[in-house]
Amino acid sequence: MTRIALIHALSHSVAPVNEAFARDWPEAVRMNLLDDSLSADLARSGQGLGQGLDMAMHRRFLALADYAVGTGADGILFTCSAFGPCIEAVAVKHADRPVLKPNEAMVDEARAGQGRLGLIATFTPTLASMPPEFGAEVELELALAEGALDALNRGDAATHDALIAAQAEKLARQGCTRIALAQFSMARARTACERISGLPVLTTVDSAVAALRRRLG
Repeated sequence: MTRIALIHALSHSVAPVNEAFARDWPEAVRMNLLDDSLSADLARSGQGLGQGLDMAMHRRFLALADYAVGTGADGILFTCSAFGPCIEAVAVKHADRPVLKPNEAMVDEARAGQGRLGLIATFTPTLASMPPEFGAEVELELALAEGALDALNRGDAATHDALIAAQAEKLARQGCTRIALAQFSMARARTACERISGLPVLTTVDSAVAALRRRLG
């Protein structure tokens, strides 16, 4: 039986990815590791490898991955998109099994599509770390759903979704032909974004589960 380790830096990422696995790959055995201080520490220390993503942060990610592998995980999926270099280091160390960035599979889908992509995030560092992964071939329009993550943190999911959907509508007016939600915690807003923008919406959650199942299922 396939065992997948899900490593989270935000508590809000836990439910969306587990719901997606239950729906799309129920046979997979899941384990969840949460360190919600990762995102808080990154936000306090700044952006970039030389600041927030320093060697101490790399060691923390390697320790989490080593623990997951020690439990028998056949694959690892990280669910916070602001830690790309740390996850890449884990993938090198554990090259004998799939190690996915949260946005890796969605980026692949975006590259296969056409037209301008509107990328929405609720966590500011994500808009600095994620765009280079798309490459020059994807035309991006970035948007921050300011206040959405704070709303989710205080339990106001409706405001969270509405703030993200408002950005999707704005991006549609700016000429985007598709939308991508940059974080796992945002997947719940997919339907609202599709409804208000009239555009197809990619989520990191659905793309990641599908990619892991293709590789391991």
